[in-house]
Amino acid sequence: RETREGLPPPAKGRRPRQDPDHRPTSVTIARRLVRLIRGLSAVTAMRLNADFSQRAVVHGGKIEWVPSPMAGVDRRMLDRIGTEVARATTVVQYAVGSKFREHTHPGGEEFLVLSGTFSDQAGDFPEGCYIRNPPTTKHAPWADDGCVILVKLHQFDLRDRTHVVIDTNKMKPIAPAGRSGVSIIPLFSDGAEDVRIEFWEPNAAITLDLPSGGEFFVISGTASEGADSLEKWSWLRLPPGASLDATAGPDGCKLWVKTDHLTHIDMSRYEKM
Repeated sequence: RETREGLPPPAKGRRPRQDPDHRPTSVTIARRLVRLIRGLSAVTAMRLNADFSQRAVVHGGKIEWVPSPMAGVDRRMLDRIGTEVARATTVVQYAVGSKFREHTHPGGEEFLVLSGTFSDQAGDFPEGCYIRNPPTTKHAPWADDGCVILVKLHQFDLRDRTHVVIDTNKMKPIAPAGRSGVSIIPLFSDGAEDVRIEFWEPNAAITLDLPSGGEFFVISGTASEGADSLEKWSWLRLPPGASLDATAGPDGCKLWVKTDHLTHIDMSRYEKM
């Protein structure tokens, strides 16, 4: 007996052999995995480094990329509370020619372009650009030549409507008062958070009291803090009341830094994410 396709029926208990011409492609498999991940995340909210009273370190240059719902856009998660909609700090990679569907940022979006050029309806933003899209803004981003960004979602004051675009390549670092071996490029400050690029001189000893906590993301160079060696894309979060006690590497260190913000978190915003 033969089937309509002219092949003998499979033996009982065995799966039919797959026609090589009809095997699922890598794209099909990737889409199935994305659907599976989205389905799982819809059931169980992720809580990654979600205790802001604790020190946290993630070496973002070494962990695996996780696919996003959009093909060609992958993520390395640093902290996260929620499902696909989440309070999150993430390194995001756009493949060459990839794009993301139009979406709204009800809790705001803040990002720094680490490499390549990020584009949306507002323009093209090359490496070194810092953007703040406040709550209620929307866009449909893409990357013709690919890019990598550090992005923070759902971390704005919901009343904030300040849009910020800064090309740090066009700014000259300044020396902050009372901090030896450090120069900075200010990015944003509103009393509830202070964001900046910091440059640590080679082998400099860096100390900083953090009554409201702080985050430090290595853009280039190296440093050490406590027992941790920090390198490109390493992320360190110190809780309120902690003190930074770091040493820059032999080639110095360039970091994205945010301070004064970890005592203002309203956790009730994220309960249903």
